[in-house]
Amino acid sequence: MCKDQAIILLVDDDVDDQELLTEEIHRLEPSILVKQFYNGMQVMEYLFSMQKEPPCLIILDYNMPVVSGLEVLEKLAAIPYLQHVPKIVWSTSSSQTYQHKCLQTGALKYIVKANDMHGLKRIASEMVAACCEAN
Repeated sequence: MCKDQAIILLVDDDVDDQELLTEEIHRLEPSILVKQFYNGMQVMEYLFSMQKEPPCLIILDYNMPVVSGLEVLEKLAAIPYLQHVPKIVWSTSSSQTYQHKCLQTGALKYIVKANDMHGLKRIASEMVAACCEAN
């Protein structure tokens, strides 16, 4: 269980993936607030205007319109107060090149999206653990 009101920022252009992951996170840890964004530009605008505590976790889809997950990682690496926030990239791609780039740019993990509920539960559990450990 997380200590305080924890906030996860979930950035994914696939609405179904957002909803499924959010539901599973809430099933595991109902106190977590999941804020959803549909592209990297939206989350960066939110983070740059934020006056509160940073989130406990940022989840980024790799392939998104406007600004990709990798581009978000690159921009967030230059912001001191966000450097300690864990960032997890999740993607349908299992490309070793993508994984390497994301991990080199500051991602805690690169996770390939699950194609069944058992896999989604495992992924959500990893994300909740990363959030609560950071919180």
